[in-house]
Amino acid sequence: MTDTVDDVDLPYDEDASQQEKIEALRQRLQVVESQNEEMRDKLLDANAENNKYQQKLERLTHENKKLKQSPLFIATIQEITEKGVVIKQHGNNQEALTEVTDEMLEQIEPGTRVAVNNSLSIVKTLDDETDVRARVMQVEHKPDVTYEDIGGLDEQLNEVRETVEMPLESPEMFEQVGIQPPSGVLLYGPPGTGKTLLAKAVANQTNATFIKMAGSELVHKFIGEGAKLVRDLFQVARDHEPAVIFIDEIDAIASKRTDSKTSGDAEVQRTMMQLLSEMDGFEERGEIRIIAATNRFDMLDRAILRPGRFDRLIEVPKPGPEGREKIFEIHTRNMNVDDDVDFSNLAEVTTHASGADIRAICTEAGMFAIRDGRTNVAMKDFQDAWAKIQAEEEDDDVSKTFA
Repeated sequence: MTDTVDDVDLPYDEDASQQEKIEALRQRLQVVESQNEEMRDKLLDANAENNKYQQKLERLTHENKKLKQSPLFIATIQEITEKGVVIKQHGNNQEALTEVTDEMLEQIEPGTRVAVNNSLSIVKTLDDETDVRARVMQVEHKPDVTYEDIGGLDEQLNEVRETVEMPLESPEMFEQVGIQPPSGVLLYGPPGTGKTLLAKAVANQTNATFIKMAGSELVHKFIGEGAKLVRDLFQVARDHEPAVIFIDEIDAIASKRTDSKTSGDAEVQRTMMQLLSEMDGFEERGEIRIIAATNRFDMLDRAILRPGRFDRLIEVPKPGPEGREKIFEIHTRNMNVDDDVDFSNLAEVTTHASGADIRAICTEAGMFAIRDGRTNVAMKDFQDAWAKIQAEEEDDDVSKTFA
């Protein structure tokens, strides 16, 4: 039972002075307020703990409700007849005739994936079965690379545009001439020469859906998984026509076939056969163009190189002196360079340099200026940068020799 005011012991003697009584009561009040604050904190903690257990209870109740529900099975609509809908259940290939509501009938057609219950009644429709990895390969935001960012590859650039852009933007020209537009282009050449850069520029310029992937992403350890991903990749492209598919490092799945009996090699070959089928099979490819790139042209299987799959085989070599000068100008247009910087001379000196090498030279030259506390880049910075990159390449060659 709660104490009344009369039951509480006074914190002072009856004989104490008025001032002593007031001081004793003040101290007692401070103690009571402190206890009250402590009890309030405990109450808040208890409420928080209670909320936590309440949420846990709701989650367990929801999970328990789901466990009590009957499982759903995946099926595909085979045929829509006057007597009902013919479905085929996945897994056991069991076919059944079931009735559907008028509302559901408007949502389905032959080939639609649906969920059915134990009585094989259609509960809901499902999205198309495409691997999520294929869907995420679609490029949502265009790269910031344009044709003006590519130097020394004018001829290659024109061929790529004729193969990819023109059929998508001016298909009537090919119809008037009476020819089929080129369906694919293969870019090959040494590393760092701008093959991927060309593909990025196409993605920037065209309004078509751009889908990028690396050949190594199609190599999987489970049988049939790589081939399925190829099918899903082209299905995503068909769903978003017109589309451009860019396959980098295509040699990872399109190397020459051998007599090897290992499961890994067999799976890679299955994936390549699926790619060949998608590129030039019975099913029409539609408004889909393919760009592929490789550093190892000599490793590719002849089947993938024949016309109809890749109609254009474009070599992307290392740039010549004029190309190197143009690339230097491109990579330094946002740099603060001295008036004494001679790009023509740099182009002559940097023999056998690729576009990627020239970009590295420009970056390294800027770093030399920063180390010296300067905001301008001098000719000597570029010369020192080229010397440093050459030395690193020589050290790399030596390490490979003794490896």
